[in-house]
Amino acid sequence: MGNCCSDVAGGQSAVGGTGVNQGNQPNAPNEAVDAFLKSRGYQGLYSQIEALGSLFLSIYFDFHSMLFNYTYISFSLCFVNHIDFKKQYISLFVHLQLSLSATSLRDRDVLSKSDPMAVLYSKEKDGSLKELTRTEVVLNSLNPKWITKYTMAYYFETVQNLVFHVYDIDTQFHNQDVKMLKLEEQDFLGEASCTLAQIVTKSDRSLTMDLVSGEQFSGQAHARKFGKLTIFAEESISSKTTVELKLRCSELESKDLFSKSDPFLVVSKTTESGIVVPICKTEVMKNDHSPTWKPVFLKIQQIGSKENPLIIECYDFNSNGKHSLIGKIQTSLLDLEKLHSAGTSANLFIPTAMGPKQENKVLKSQLFVESYSEKIQYTFLDYLAFGYELNFMVAIDFTASNGNPRLPDSLHYIDPSGRPNAYQRAILDVGEVLQFYDSDKRFPAWGFGARPIDGPVSHCFNLNGSSTYCEVEGIQGIMMAYISALHNVSLAGPTLFGPVITSAAHIASQSLTNRERKYFVLLIITVHFIFYVIYLPPFS
Repeated sequence: MGNCCSDVAGGQSAVGGTGVNQGNQPNAPNEAVDAFLKSRGYQGLYSQIEALGSLFLSIYFDFHSMLFNYTYISFSLCFVNHIDFKKQYISLFVHLQLSLSATSLRDRDVLSKSDPMAVLYSKEKDGSLKELTRTEVVLNSLNPKWITKYTMAYYFETVQNLVFHVYDIDTQFHNQDVKMLKLEEQDFLGEASCTLAQIVTKSDRSLTMDLVSGEQFSGQAHARKFGKLTIFAEESISSKTTVELKLRCSELESKDLFSKSDPFLVVSKTTESGIVVPICKTEVMKNDHSPTWKPVFLKIQQIGSKENPLIIECYDFNSNGKHSLIGKIQTSLLDLEKLHSAGTSANLFIPTAMGPKQENKVLKSQLFVESYSEKIQYTFLDYLAFGYELNFMVAIDFTASNGNPRLPDSLHYIDPSGRPNAYQRAILDVGEVLQFYDSDKRFPAWGFGARPIDGPVSHCFNLNGSSTYCEVEGIQGIMMAYISALHNVSLAGPTLFGPVITSAAHIASQSLTNRERKYFVLLIITVHFIFYVIYLPPFS
């Protein structure tokens, strides 16, 4: 425990369950949007959002000079309950266990049925295939259900391309380890491909695809089908329950000569082999013998069960890292729950050596459980399973600060070689991720800061040129509408995106009125920065 804190400030800050990454907070300030909301009479950035019971999230990209070099910042989603406004953070990172089955496979054996095995690959950015796993061989079956599972991490912000190959394994190789099989020596039965997002966005997290031959898979029309492959994904998690504890102590002993102790708690679990593993800490309370700490959060999955043993140790903080033990208790979540329910406390003790036998000295110091609550920590995939969608919207900066679109140094320059410009790259990088979470793939697309032919400057015009509707079909529809707009407007200014936010908020408010289960993601791309605005109706 001596090296857990490298400095006083670091040691006195919360660690583990109470820690917050300041660079990753959903409620970090956004001056541009805050100014817009204040101009409409809203005093705080989140006053409107919380009043609607919606979700607001801003994500910034880093820009260097004017080259649109941007990097993704990871984020968590913050849901605001429409009744009590309690915020709940959900995880976008989960592990999935994939199960495979197939039906109506080709029969490549003469006297028996095929002996199929499936191989799972990830498709890299350069188009190469990286083998992830192989299933077992199922003997004499055209409708195999493979037992072998594959666990992989799901990343919301990444398009994870998967490719599946199915082979008929020749009888002479049945006694070999599947990892040693040379696939070129086996009969190829077909292949299929998808993204991981296509699987998880299904209500039952199950996707069935046609198996086709390798040549047809590469793009030939009228592909001949060779059976079907089904992929089922389930979260690899035993419990989503999180316990929130608020702890306090009384009558702590002083470990300092000229001041009171600076106590903090360390919560640890004991493994079956007797090893003590720390799982979270509280913050340090300065000069306090009756401290009440901020809540800590313990995941049941991390502990094992409510009955598993826990050790809570109270230390006096020392800046040299050699913290002094004030006292400790041996308990469990079940015991802590009982303490809270009964309104009682537990006495701390300190081990004392009495000859060959170690005994515990019971102290006057007591531990109280001020609050105890259990909550389900929903993951992003849970919300997809409940029917939520991400509805993508985009707005593009057409101000003159982008430069003349006809010149190569302009951010709007369309390269004859087909290389995408900065705006096109941003649309593709974000849109290709979000499109899988929008069922109809009809995306509102606007421009701002331009002058249409023979018209005044517009700070919100439909990218498709229509005066009645703003939606386009798919990501390619956005790209085509963007190129078309470049030929039909003149770059102007100034940079005002308030009208764009108003249009997006109007669409979101209609969804809120209808209590639809949708996020509305507005991607605003400007010369200066990119950010998202996301609205969410109340969760029910």
